[in-house]
Amino acid sequence: MVNVPVVSDQSPDEVRSLPADPYEEEAGAGADGTKKRKKRKRDPLPFWLELPLLILVALVVAVIIKTFLVQAFWIPSSSMEDTLQINDRVLVNKLAYQFSDVSRGHIIVFDDPRGPVLEEENFVTAVLRNVAEAIGLSAPRSEFIKRVVALPGDTIEISDSTVYINNSALSEPYLKPGSLMPDYGPETVGPNHVFVMGDNRLQSQDSRFFGPIPTEDIVGRAFVIMWPPSRWGGL
Repeated sequence: MVNVPVVSDQSPDEVRSLPADPYEEEAGAGADGTKKRKKRKRDPLPFWLELPLLILVALVVAVIIKTFLVQAFWIPSSSMEDTLQINDRVLVNKLAYQFSDVSRGHIIVFDDPRGPVLEEENFVTAVLRNVAEAIGLSAPRSEFIKRVVALPGDTIEISDSTVYINNSALSEPYLKPGSLMPDYGPETVGPNHVFVMGDNRLQSQDSRFFGPIPTEDIVGRAFVIMWPPSRWGGL
């Protein structure tokens, strides 16, 4: 049998070829007569693959925000009643004192001045704890929340259940009527320290027990109650 060569009636420049990229498809000719190609959209990921990825990204973002910007803080005790109730969630601005000074009356979150007592935990437990803290489902294990009562250089004294700052009675409308406090001081707050107290004076371990706290230990300022919705409001 004799092989007969097949002769195309098209010139080499006119011979069509398959796209090299399976995701490319040929479009119409352009204004200059040349062939144009366009990308075909890739199929989206199936839902069962996309959902875990979205959850992972959301958790990573939450932890980053918690670490550097704003943290949700869960109130675990009655030490700040009636201003803050058990199980309230507040938002803490971690940048508040990067651009301004601490003021008397601010509610702040700060590192435990006695030093954290932390149990050993594995990687998975640590991740779950950080995520829970980031979204306000648990309180950080080594942080307190109290109100700033005295600033650096102030002399604080408590007498007859009244707080005196530099010999002047401090107005404290956030206290329950008839709140009782044991006598304390006088004590002068040192440089770069603040004196903090809980609003529930008989149920709070604060600077009366562990002394003024260094301003460098302040995590941030609590500025709003975000949960429950019935208690939403600024601090």
